[in-house]
Amino acid sequence: MVTVVDAANLLADYSSVDFLSDRGETAAEGDNRTLVDLLVQQIEFADVIILNKIGMAAPEQRDAARKIIAGLNPDARLIETDFGRVSPRDILGTGLFDIARAEAHPLWFKELHGFRDHVPETEEYGIRSFVYRARQPFDPQRLQAFIGRTWPGVIRAKGFFWLATRPDHVGELSQAGAIVRTGRMGLWWAAVPRRRWPDDPDFERAMAPYLDPVWGDRRQEIVFIGADPMDEDAIRAELDDCLLDATAYKPAAWNQLKDPFPPWG
Repeated sequence: MVTVVDAANLLADYSSVDFLSDRGETAAEGDNRTLVDLLVQQIEFADVIILNKIGMAAPEQRDAARKIIAGLNPDARLIETDFGRVSPRDILGTGLFDIARAEAHPLWFKELHGFRDHVPETEEYGIRSFVYRARQPFDPQRLQAFIGRTWPGVIRAKGFFWLATRPDHVGELSQAGAIVRTGRMGLWWAAVPRRRWPDDPDFERAMAPYLDPVWGDRRQEIVFIGADPMDEDAIRAELDDCLLDATAYKPAAWNQLKDPFPPWG
């Protein structure tokens, strides 16, 4: 999979809130993706990324483009060029594509699943990442306020969360550029009757590390990827302030909390 990126325009496009329809680039009727959605999908899934128009880009544009690419997909082979001049051997018959490996390309995936061999590939570009983890539920109003603020230096954020007012549902958070999306990902296993759990020793072993005697598998687990001026301590402190000071699972007591998130159908 080869993706071509415009070095002179990537930073501006990544900061855009335009929809593809605003650019006349929809794939089909009903394509409601943003420009950032498309950029992230194409960069995260690629094996080879061609950073084109490198000579037309200002030094700060080139630096930003390299950081964005490294923050999204540090495993991709990066080729910098002008006028699309690339040797055919670098893009044809490379043998690099593998669907399972492609799904594990994104740096957020590596962080969330405990991979550690990605660090050297990102150090050159000043990219760093961390995972915010907690067990208590988020207060919906406080979390919405956090989402509405700017996160300086953050290139990508991805993960899942739980709201005190929606204790059965896994919330998903995905940020890229200026776009932050949240939605329902599914059900926590703790909300599913035990008789419906898979009768499989592998499933039980996989679940064991995530089951807490109070919260079940409910948890906050969000990856943040960025470069200066991303402030890990400040982000962690702000998210800690979004947590309820709870030591027991009491959803009935949380029903009256204000919840500004859209309904999860």
